[in-house]
Amino acid sequence: VIGMWSDRTRTRIGRRYPYILAAAPVAAVAFALIPVAGNLIDASTNGSVAENSGVFVFFIIAAGLMLLAMAVLRTPVIALMPDLIPSPLRSKANGVINLMGGVGGIIAALGLARLFDTNPIIPFLIGSVVMIVAIVMLFVSVREPRVSELPHPESDQEEMARGLRGFRAVPAAYRRSLTFLLLAIFCWFVGYNAIETFFSSYAVTTLGVSAGTAGTLFSVALGTFILFAVPAGYLGTRYGRKPTITAGLVIFAVLLVVAAFVPNTTVIVIVLGVGGAAWALVNINSLPMVVDTTDDERLLGTYTGLYYFASMSAAIAGPVLNGVIIDLSGSNY
Repeated sequence: VIGMWSDRTRTRIGRRYPYILAAAPVAAVAFALIPVAGNLIDASTNGSVAENSGVFVFFIIAAGLMLLAMAVLRTPVIALMPDLIPSPLRSKANGVINLMGGVGGIIAALGLARLFDTNPIIPFLIGSVVMIVAIVMLFVSVREPRVSELPHPESDQEEMARGLRGFRAVPAAYRRSLTFLLLAIFCWFVGYNAIETFFSSYAVTTLGVSAGTAGTLFSVALGTFILFAVPAGYLGTRYGRKPTITAGLVIFAVLLVVAAFVPNTTVIVIVLGVGGAAWALVNINSLPMVVDTTDDERLLGTYTGLYYFASMSAAIAGPVLNGVIIDLSGSNY
């Protein structure tokens, strides 16, 4: 919905920035308020969540506002990439975006998380301040493409109607390809979420390692994904996005077969390392492939939103579906 709305928005500061600038402060403040609930519980006489239902509701509201604001923020921010970058360079650009996201995650895990033991509020406050600073830097240094040439939605009934139709706004010539591409994205994210969600349980029950070691093992895949993010973009540009994604999926599937028949910790570490690189081939080239199914530059926000609809739906449905399979198999991870 936000992607469609931003496509139809015309303001002096652009199409995407009104949503970015409105959502970022809400997300930052709500994020900073999340640990306040914990402090309120600790300060109470019994420290029980059940007996401090008001505090728990406060926590849920803060977390809910933060997630909602981030959902509003995400599509317009990511849509800036195809807005600014021509089609042949989008895989490389998406690789850089994922590299920076991974670096940010590492800094948060190794730096901010350690401050939690000092004071639980500190990492949240720092995260909130960093977000505001980043949005200000983005707004000051990155200008949206000029939309003065694009018709104003109120003066162009056809564009307005297309924006309101959402998926039906996609030209018929591209609709079939886009439908299958979104279904494919949904399916491979269901598969990836199965591994990400249940890997710790698999490692503990099947490999016999501790829960802490299980988390460390999976970080191997995250590390190689980050390292291979930019090269994956270059490969997608050089050999084509569809062949690159297909190669990544084939490698990933073969690795899972190996892992299934050789549940050895050393083998699994190798599988995770190569698997992270294979997943980069898939993930980095997915969004550019979706937005390239249109030649209408006015609908890039809609297409970005459709990509996140497919991937986020898989993040919701995947763990549930795979949890059912695990239960039906007698907890055979």
